[in-house]
Amino acid sequence: MERFETKFAVLLRDDLAPWQALNVTAFLASGLTAAVPEAVGEPYEDADGTKYLPMLGRPVLVLNGGKEVLVSAHAKAVGRGLALAVFTSDLFATGNDVDNRAAVRAVPRDALDLVGIGVHGPRNAVDKVLKGARMHP
Repeated sequence: MERFETKFAVLLRDDLAPWQALNVTAFLASGLTAAVPEAVGEPYEDADGTKYLPMLGRPVLVLNGGKEVLVSAHAKAVGRGLALAVFTSDLFATGNDVDNRAAVRAVPRDALDLVGIGVHGPRNAVDKVLKGARMHP
C-alpha cells in the first residue's frame, strides 16, 4: 500500500446520530477534496464502458471523540496552519451553502459548537492534531 506524505482525516463528535455522522463526514470530505484537488483520481469506468465520477484518490481517516477532543484538535489545526473544514451544530438547521457560511461567520472561533472537522496536512502534524481521538466505530 502506498504511503502518502500527507493525511486526510475527519474527526466527528462522538454523540452524533448515525445520519448526522454520515452527513458531516460527506460535507467535510468535500471540503478537503476542494482544498486539495490534485488528490482527486481519474474517472472510473466499468467493464461495460459506463463512466463514473472521479473520487479522492487517497484514504480518509475517520475518527471520533468528545467535544473537548474536537475543540483541542481545532485549536491545534488552526495553530499549525493546516487545511481545515468545520461543521457546527448550527448547520443541521440550515438548508443551503449561503446560510451555512452565515451560521459559521456569526460565531467567534472559540465559541463554535463543533460537531466535526476535516483536516489535511503532513502526516505527523495531522497525527499530533488528532491526539486523543479514536477510530470511528
